[in-house]
Amino acid sequence: MNVNERKLVSIAVLAMLALPAVAQMRSSPGGAPPPGPGVLPNGTLPPQLDGVGVDEHLGRTVDLNLTFIGENGYPVALKDLFHKGRPVILNLIYYSCPMLCNLILNGQTAAMREIQWTPGNEYDVVTISIDPQESFDLARKKKAVYLGSYDRPAPGWHFLCDNDGNAKKLAEQLGFHYRYDPRQQQFAHTATIFILTPEGKISRYLYGVRFRALDLKFALAEASENRITMTVEKILLFCYHYDPQANAYVLFATNFMRVGGIFTVLIIGWFLWRMIRVERQRAARWKEGIV
Repeated sequence: MNVNERKLVSIAVLAMLALPAVAQMRSSPGGAPPPGPGVLPNGTLPPQLDGVGVDEHLGRTVDLNLTFIGENGYPVALKDLFHKGRPVILNLIYYSCPMLCNLILNGQTAAMREIQWTPGNEYDVVTISIDPQESFDLARKKKAVYLGSYDRPAPGWHFLCDNDGNAKKLAEQLGFHYRYDPRQQQFAHTATIFILTPEGKISRYLYGVRFRALDLKFALAEASENRITMTVEKILLFCYHYDPQANAYVLFATNFMRVGGIFTVLIIGWFLWRMIRVERQRAARWKEGIV
């Protein structure tokens, strides 16, 4: 491989960083956008995802008098976890979720590690289970796992359980719509975290399972100043998506990564073939000019 070809390989590797954006811009036959995760080929949501999604209510103040069960087993009101001058990252997940909730928390924790601020000093984090059957013991275990992953003290990160259906009430105030699938015995929901002001006002929605540390820091800084930020990029990832062959829902992340891997190989192969071909044609024309 000559110098130019090695440069092309380097360019192709860099191009991989932009691959998620490219994947979102793909078109299906006929020029129509491809069905999104959880969307049937005819462009409609399957029954299990009916009503699942997010309606943004920027500027709305959530009810801070709602109570939940803390990881210590005692009731706690949201207002006790909100402090003057400190914005809040709010999660609505469930601790026994087999895939998506863990990906959300993993991505959030990774972004938090890159920020020099500490939960309990500059901001707080409140993680709440939407499953009314989950106990505070499970919340305590989940907290131990993620504080261990965070790898530094985080006194302001709280893990709570539902109390008297308040998780559902809070979710509706946030515009976070989910539903329980009794056949799968799992919750269908989207990958979303919420940034709230110190007074409990909804400041920003962040979507996906990977969060840029700079975006998270800016969102917290704006929320601390009671500023509201419109969403620029809204890509909903559902916990399940429809698998026509199995005629059933499977974990979205599994098939998404499988398809993404195949698409990555195809894109890189096409990119390398195209660029090397152009480079060889250019070299041939240059050689002919010399001769």
